[in-house]
Amino acid sequence: AQLFNDLPEAISNTMLIAERCHLLFNLGERFNLPRYPRPDGFNTDFEYLRELAHHGLRQRIPGFSEEILKRLDYELEVIRKRGLCGYFLIVKDLVDFARDHKIPVGPGRGSAVGSLVLYVLGITDINPLDYGLIFERFLNPNRRGMPDIDIDFGDVLREEVLRYIVRRYGERNTTQVITFGTMQARAVVRDVGRVLGLSYGEVDRIAKMIPHHQSINQAISLSSELRKIINEKAEYDILIKTAERLEGLVRHASTHAAGIVITPTDLTDYIPLYRSPESKEISTQFEKTSLEAVGILKMDLLGLRTLTVIDETLKLIGLKKEDIRLDDKRTFELLKRGETVGIFQLESEGMRGILRKFKPENLKELIAVVALYRPGPLGNVNLDNMIKNKKTPDKIRYLHPKLKSILAETYGMIIYQEQVMEIAHQIAGFSMAQADQLRRAMSKKVFDLMERLKDDFKTGAKKNGIRPKLAEEIFEYLAPFAGYGFNKSHATAYALIAYQTAYLKAHYPIDFMLANLNSELNDTDRLAILCQELKNLSIKILPPDVNRSGPQFLKENNGIRYGLSGLKNVGLSAAEAIVAEREKRGRYKNIFDFLGRVTGINRKVVESLVKAGAFDCFGESRARMLEIVQDRNAHHGLQGSLFTKEKVEEWSRLTRTNFEKESFGFYFSTHPIECYKLEYEALGLTPLRRIREFGDGSEVKVGGIIAKKEIKRDRKGEEYARIRIEDLTGSIEVLVFSDLLKRVRGKIRSDAVVVVKGRISNGEKPIIRSFTTTTESERILPRTRFRRSEK
Repeated sequence: AQLFNDLPEAISNTMLIAERCHLLFNLGERFNLPRYPRPDGFNTDFEYLRELAHHGLRQRIPGFSEEILKRLDYELEVIRKRGLCGYFLIVKDLVDFARDHKIPVGPGRGSAVGSLVLYVLGITDINPLDYGLIFERFLNPNRRGMPDIDIDFGDVLREEVLRYIVRRYGERNTTQVITFGTMQARAVVRDVGRVLGLSYGEVDRIAKMIPHHQSINQAISLSSELRKIINEKAEYDILIKTAERLEGLVRHASTHAAGIVITPTDLTDYIPLYRSPESKEISTQFEKTSLEAVGILKMDLLGLRTLTVIDETLKLIGLKKEDIRLDDKRTFELLKRGETVGIFQLESEGMRGILRKFKPENLKELIAVVALYRPGPLGNVNLDNMIKNKKTPDKIRYLHPKLKSILAETYGMIIYQEQVMEIAHQIAGFSMAQADQLRRAMSKKVFDLMERLKDDFKTGAKKNGIRPKLAEEIFEYLAPFAGYGFNKSHATAYALIAYQTAYLKAHYPIDFMLANLNSELNDTDRLAILCQELKNLSIKILPPDVNRSGPQFLKENNGIRYGLSGLKNVGLSAAEAIVAEREKRGRYKNIFDFLGRVTGINRKVVESLVKAGAFDCFGESRARMLEIVQDRNAHHGLQGSLFTKEKVEEWSRLTRTNFEKESFGFYFSTHPIECYKLEYEALGLTPLRRIREFGDGSEVKVGGIIAKKEIKRDRKGEEYARIRIEDLTGSIEVLVFSDLLKRVRGKIRSDAVVVVKGRISNGEKPIIRSFTTTTESERILPRTRFRRSEK
């Protein structure tokens, strides 16, 4: 008021304006859907949706039964009552555009795969009736809010779909969704420490004692060492208390990677907008949950690299997705062996271990595997018992005979959320809507609602002739499973993608691996893994060559030629310039011819090409060509003769290998461990590819080169190391705890060749049980526990 004492009306008018503002949100009461431009002849969106659905039913399920028609009409009626017809038409419109423009579309995602309407409309590719998927898991008629129909598109062409949405529904009606980054525990401690003027070393020491993905309070309760440090100084106590108050607050705004909204009229008629000061991009000011509350249509359109890989492979071999049989023996044999590098969702060593144990023999079993490898199921489902039940299904005991038809496909175990719903339906006579309500109450631990539903469950079970005591036992049996059970609809969709990739790898390994390599051109770590897999598959990986390579990897005879843009410091534009010049004026004759013809690339690009061997076709030594490149006169046309200078000493084998690693990002043509073959045999070291043959706790001795090293801190603030060693057959992770690290720190440097004695541990968090000092001559690290991580 003092600032405006000469304009008192400014204060009073501010209050008047505030009092006149009246904004009322009808949260959850209606959907503000954009108007779908339906064709003439249809009075409502429902009429048009029903026509499309019935036409699709005749196309996708010819000869359908009365029961299937009844299911379809039921779903349509629920959609109509919920006022969602326009939503379904808009999603179909986007998917139709993508398919018409050859943009890869996934078979479905999330609980939407359980809708028959979405299947017959061509939005999803999985018939929910074939896999017992439940519509109410997707759209519960008794639940408020808009259901999610998220869609996966091929990552390369996903932007085309976004541009279509803007063209179709208007730039003023569409935008991306905001997301907020919050102040995480470690970061907020560092920020507060900086403001308080504490030294970086002090603050960093405390911050590193807080494990990732833990709150400050959790870290303090679990670590006596951290509590001790906080009590050392009053400043530390202030630091932690201040950081705790700020933890979780919004730190910055950014754009959601996949979310997009569409409104009926201008966006500002419904929601506030945000403009990024850095990128100037416009997004919603409401985040996703607030958008749902005000009834705005939000969709997640995700880019999935695997869909591009499948699409590119099919183009190379001249097949369609429909040509892939779902009962292929060779595919399941590959899965049983766990040879799943490059296979969607199944690449991790943990997943490969489950595949080798469980040995899926059909798609339904693969769906179970995909659902199993999640933190919840893994911690609650006894996999060994499940495998035993699979071998002897006649010995499975069920609490009630009605459970057999529901749990037989997972060998007596509850894995899916849908199984919880089906049990409530079969045992207690719950409608599927009620069953979904029970599932949600159990998973979110809403105890008062669970108690009410428990009474209904026992009453319904009694009507079905089930004793109250048994009904209660079944109810209590369900409760924990509802919390961790996985969405079967989502598992089914992703298991199908996994199977498709496995089929392509089993039958067309060269084409499949080629598509994988080209999808990972900018990820050196992935290229290293895929090139190792080529060796495992006995597929020849040909070196880069300026006279043969393309910008991307190419199929050449029965091998794959390395792509120029896959080299470090080269990049796509430089690779394209090199290939364009070659196609225009013919092959390069020598290094001078190359330097004189290719313009617009810098010296780093050419040096990388030399070190990678891309100029070996000229028959000159790499050392000599690198000196020519580094001679600036060569770039000004003063070519001279290759023999006018003194002879350049060729690189040693180790130098050549290290230069290759510098250019590729990994060891390509040879591996340093090859120099130690005699020592490897003399020490009796186990090849890393054989580690999986040994049981948990087995002691082995292995050797290799240190490819990666991370120094971390444990809960007590002590340093420990996690390293990865590689030999010619694979790689493995080694965990070195603090006491051991102090004695061997000098030995665990990058690119050092070491021998490790240890006990195999397949747990998620391997630990050291014992260790002994070893000799320098053998280059042995003391006994260490390590986990499997083969390439």
